[in-house]
Amino acid sequence: MSTTPLASRPHDHSHCVHSALAEADTLCARQGVRLTALRRRVLELVWQSHKPLGAYDILAVLSDQDGRRAAPPTVYRALDFLLENSLVHRIASLNAFIGCNHPEHSHQGQFLICRECHVAVELEQKTISDAILASAADIGFRVQTQTVEIVGLCANCQGAG
Repeated sequence: MSTTPLASRPHDHSHCVHSALAEADTLCARQGVRLTALRRRVLELVWQSHKPLGAYDILAVLSDQDGRRAAPPTVYRALDFLLENSLVHRIASLNAFIGCNHPEHSHQGQFLICRECHVAVELEQKTISDAILASAADIGFRVQTQTVEIVGLCANCQGAG
């Protein structure tokens, strides 16, 4: 089995999008929340690649496809819903959003972000989260959320350089 993360390997990305949308439908139904057509479309756009997407990038695509100017608050409300329901993560350093690979359970985000191609890969390493929580507790700090962002070069960009 390859050690190269899925986002960096050639693959059928439409399967990623389809799976994410199906899982979102299931989770929203289970939680009793409504995945409106707009929320679903925003989630689909976020999943179009493994590259984080900014709110204004989403807004531009919606405006181009819809033929009329979408309002920024509409996109931000959709993104807030997706964040609250663990369907996307916000990558603060990029002010952008990426689909969550594991929305079925609560977890902290850890991301490897390629500085060249901008692909972001989500990790889910409990040991990293536990180390942060333990270190914070040692100094009397209570963590509310944690997102770890590591910038470097993905395997593809290392090979190209």
